[in-house]
Amino acid sequence: MSLKLLSETQEIVQDNLDHTLFSWSKQKGLNPIAFKRGEGVYLYDYEGKRYIDFSSGLMNVNIGHGDQRVTDAVVRQMQEVSYVTPGCVTKVRGELGKKLAEITNGHLTKTLFTVCGATAIENAIKLARLYTGRHKIIARYRAFHGSSYGAMTAGGDPRKLASDSQQAPNMVHIEDPYCYRCPWGQEVNSCKRLCVEHIERVVEFEGPENIAAILMEGESGSSGCIKYPPGYLQSVRDICDKYGILLIADEVMSGFGRTGKWFACDVHGVVPDMIATAKGLTAGYIPFGALMVSEKIAKHFDDHVLWLGLTYSAHPVGCAAALEVLKIYEDDNMIENAATMGKYIDHCVEGLKQKHPSIGDFRNTGLLGCIELVKNRQTKEPMAPFNAKPDEMMIMNKVAAKLKDLGMYTFVRWNYVFIAPPLCITREQVDEGLAIISEALRIADEYVN
Repeated sequence: MSLKLLSETQEIVQDNLDHTLFSWSKQKGLNPIAFKRGEGVYLYDYEGKRYIDFSSGLMNVNIGHGDQRVTDAVVRQMQEVSYVTPGCVTKVRGELGKKLAEITNGHLTKTLFTVCGATAIENAIKLARLYTGRHKIIARYRAFHGSSYGAMTAGGDPRKLASDSQQAPNMVHIEDPYCYRCPWGQEVNSCKRLCVEHIERVVEFEGPENIAAILMEGESGSSGCIKYPPGYLQSVRDICDKYGILLIADEVMSGFGRTGKWFACDVHGVVPDMIATAKGLTAGYIPFGALMVSEKIAKHFDDHVLWLGLTYSAHPVGCAAALEVLKIYEDDNMIENAATMGKYIDHCVEGLKQKHPSIGDFRNTGLLGCIELVKNRQTKEPMAPFNAKPDEMMIMNKVAAKLKDLGMYTFVRWNYVFIAPPLCITREQVDEGLAIISEALRIADEYVN
């Protein structure tokens, strides 16, 4: 490595450390990678070291890095008009809205465009309350819906605890159908879906006449890819229909091909009343989000004021990026590839289980999965506990450091190692990534008892 390159990297890193703040971290002692460029499933630092991106950034760069078709679409739009107020329209806004209605098979016909996933969730909650006249929102503990106050309160993720004293009111949480660690001590193939009965009891306790919506991830993400047992989400839909409650699907992470379908709800055969989404909508190339709603909800606001709005709603450049990304999914058969590669990963990880006793469970849908590491398969003692403190992350930090050293960028959280590569990934690239993970897991295996 030349001194000139080293100096350039150090300067870039130091400028960032000196003048920017980093999310969810103590600011001292950070050692971020300085990435220079990306192409497909790979990222490259300033020294030319290649990293395979096995979490698609934060499960958002679905089409892979560096696709110049998106660049070209964005440039074309900026050459025409970069911004108009949300009360005006552009061609691309209407085209994107029409396309989104098509990929939901006409079930969700209108879209409010937002700037990110959190603002999509915030507006979904507001809209549910405006439409129903009710105020309570039911959501899961092991879910993350965004970092704004409303979205963060709706989620149960412990990142909210530092700000918990100022949480938004009228959010009610339920247990998760975490089959690997079932709260009711049941086995998935023989249980009586006590997790569903639990939801209905909470509805009855809270008063169905007070509940505006149940908020569910289409498929679990950063909480550990906790898979819904068969029929679970359909049963939630049935409960909503029974009590006149809206079903909001958070498809921020699970949407746009990530699960091998356009939306994870499609995997479960469920049609929600609203879909809040972002991430894969523009594949992370431009910050952008969307709240898609049913025709019935949309019509209500023909004669009632829609008290929602954002300065950057339906931003033309964001719309252009999204429309091009949706085209790329179709042109390159990426959604079909996600399903195919997901099955291949499932098969490969079964092989890794035989090799690595530290693998307790692997949960995956399409290309949204994670390995859960344990110290003992019988007791299921986790390699790091839920909401682990820094000193409890020693083993997992070693695993993460090894992954980085071997040339992998992926999301490691608590005792989870995520496998959620871009949808363009090939079989050979899957093999490459899993070989790196296998090597890193040798560290975790040393702590198995």
